[in-house]
Amino acid sequence: MTAKNQTPEATGQVADAYAGNWVDRLAPAATRPYLRLSRADRPIGTWLLLLPCWWGLTLAMLSDGQAGWHDLWIFTGCGLGAFLMRGAGCTWNDITDRHIDGSVARTASRPIPSGQVTVRGALIWMAVQALIAFGILLTFNTAAIVLGILSLLPVAVYPFAKRFTWWPQVFLGLAFNWGALLAWTAHTGRLETPAVILYLAGIAWTLFYDTIYAHQDAEDDALIGVKSTARLFGDNSPRWLRWFLVATVSLMALAVILAVPDARMTALLVALCGPWVMGWHMQGQMRRLRLDDTARLLHLFRSNRDAGLLPVPFFAVACLL
Repeated sequence: MTAKNQTPEATGQVADAYAGNWVDRLAPAATRPYLRLSRADRPIGTWLLLLPCWWGLTLAMLSDGQAGWHDLWIFTGCGLGAFLMRGAGCTWNDITDRHIDGSVARTASRPIPSGQVTVRGALIWMAVQALIAFGILLTFNTAAIVLGILSLLPVAVYPFAKRFTWWPQVFLGLAFNWGALLAWTAHTGRLETPAVILYLAGIAWTLFYDTIYAHQDAEDDALIGVKSTARLFGDNSPRWLRWFLVATVSLMALAVILAVPDARMTALLVALCGPWVMGWHMQGQMRRLRLDDTARLLHLFRSNRDAGLLPVPFFAVACLL
């Protein structure tokens, strides 16, 4: 069989990776299984981990009216840290789920169940990524470092959540939106109420996008006994998704109101456009939602990069007003 006639899975590619991604095209062959293990061929997860960091940083700058060169490093460091910690977290997830992944059509081609990477190799790769990320964390202030270390708890628990609760997406939200707390604290030196409210908004957003994502696997999950909000809600998912949409927008708007000083009314109005346009994007996803169309579900899930990015320029512009 020639490479031209092989299926993507036969050449080591992962079933739900982006077609023509840089890992499959450009990365050295020896590194590809490890980069796939880190989901480098599927960057949406890095974005979903990074965007709450940028929310927290820009809203913190808006709150105290201060910005410095160190904030540029926080902005950049969060990007590097999101890539590394998402990779480490996904590696940990695949280690713990290696037996489940082999029974699900979408995940059977992942590096561990497909035999591309051993568990020992995956553990070493996870440690390397986490240690580099820890080095970046050490450049932040003490309070942010403590928060960064505490973030390991929800990361460690999440892969097991689908075994004991119908709401594993809550645990994913706890892990994926921690950056809102960390980036706020990296700027201000302390954790404050607006950051906590923003964190809750991110959790509601995660419930929205990951319920959409989980509907791709609902049938396989039912066969092997894996729990998810997609299985819990079933055909009632659109109604629940609308509630998560409302919660996301309302909580983010409340975080903005609490963060912006009363005297900066113009800045407040501009910043409030952030959650509004994000909610508009999420509502557009709802109009296109088809629970039985897996290709559309994946497309809608990926579109949340754009949804989560929308508040950032509004918060940034508001900082200048």
